[in-house]
Amino acid sequence: MELLFRGGILYDPAAGWAGPAEILIKGDRVEAVAGSLGKVDLPVIDLRGKIVLPGLVDMHAHLREPGEEGKETIADGCAAAVAGGFTSLACMPNTYPPADNKTVVSYIRERARRTGLARVYPVGAISKGLEGKELSNMWELASEGVKGFSDDGRPVMDGGLMLRAMQFASSLQLPIISHCEDLSIAEDGVVHAGPTGYQMGLPVIRPAAEAAMIARDLLLQEEVGGKLHLAHISSQKSVAMLKWAAERGVPFTAEVTPHHLFLTEEAAKEFFSDAKMNPPLREIEDQKALQKALQKDLIGVVATDHAPHRPQDKENDFLSAPFGVVGLETALPLVITRLLCQELISWERVVEILSLTPARILNIPGGTLAPGSAADLVVIDPQEERPVEKENFYSRGRNTPFQGWVLKGFPILTMVGGDIKMLAGKVKGFSPDFPALINESLLKESL
Repeated sequence: MELLFRGGILYDPAAGWAGPAEILIKGDRVEAVAGSLGKVDLPVIDLRGKIVLPGLVDMHAHLREPGEEGKETIADGCAAAVAGGFTSLACMPNTYPPADNKTVVSYIRERARRTGLARVYPVGAISKGLEGKELSNMWELASEGVKGFSDDGRPVMDGGLMLRAMQFASSLQLPIISHCEDLSIAEDGVVHAGPTGYQMGLPVIRPAAEAAMIARDLLLQEEVGGKLHLAHISSQKSVAMLKWAAERGVPFTAEVTPHHLFLTEEAAKEFFSDAKMNPPLREIEDQKALQKALQKDLIGVVATDHAPHRPQDKENDFLSAPFGVVGLETALPLVITRLLCQELISWERVVEILSLTPARILNIPGGTLAPGSAADLVVIDPQEERPVEKENFYSRGRNTPFQGWVLKGFPILTMVGGDIKMLAGKVKGFSPDFPALINESLLKESL
């Protein structure tokens, strides 16, 4: 496809661009970006009043396939991704069977290729069977194209095994993505060890369970080097560990989820299982510490930890309901509404935490629309305001704690590799009326 985006405001900190821009797309690449490109004999998308960003990159999602297609398929997850403005995502290895061998990794890549929506980058398992006992064949997984290693959903409790994993990953120049949880401290907890959790009378997960494992991994990282990424940071104790490591010059990156940024343990009261996740929602002081750490770049990534479940599973009693919430279709408007609109971060910072930094950590295309880069972008209407309606999700998962929240900044167009995958809420291959939207007469009109 060849076309011109005209009239939008582009934010691209990697290219040093923040202002009106015309963006020329040829094939799967950005051909040119300028204040004005003059007359062109191409379809034109008029973006007056709209914001253009490099496509979003989610470095922490669960696509469930293979093995749990009743919860989500790769196709459904990719549809949810482009509906939410994500052009690339890294999927965690806790599938059935797990992505601890090249056959499963190859299967995931092929299913994503056939779906033809978002770019999907598998993350390989650290240990065989995610059991934390024996290292996977990390070299084989790397040769098959994984972009990191993790046992996410489970911690690597054996410190010696984690040390060896970090050494191997460093030699492969790939990140370790650590699920930081000391199970001997967390025990069988399901809620935060705070006022709401104790009132509910349920087993609790203390913040120390996360902070202790973060401290261990940071000490190992100081020994080994390489790339350590700490997943779903949730507490002020953990932020204190990050600050300590940063002051010592230990290299690491870290992520936070929208649900930990914008919710507290009170969301789970009355045994609301859509607010049950691991790590659990914590207290207002933790929320403030996470937001401040994001502002100061102590935490550099917002990742969704998209974890779809079947409604009947989440509707079980709170104790037995699975952990996890969906997030691909709400992350961007949550960040815009609760951080950008509150003047806590800038548009450039939105790009950094949702696109540029995760792309750099994973060493994948994305994060910029500089000429020659992949034509992956998202267009946002900053004025449109509407409630979250989970029944309209493309994801099979409906387990969101944000149902009914009125938000701004929903994406209205997502392009991947020069091809429009989502337009006006319709997703290619999923919406019967999508082809009618993509025609020259519409492209010459304002979105």
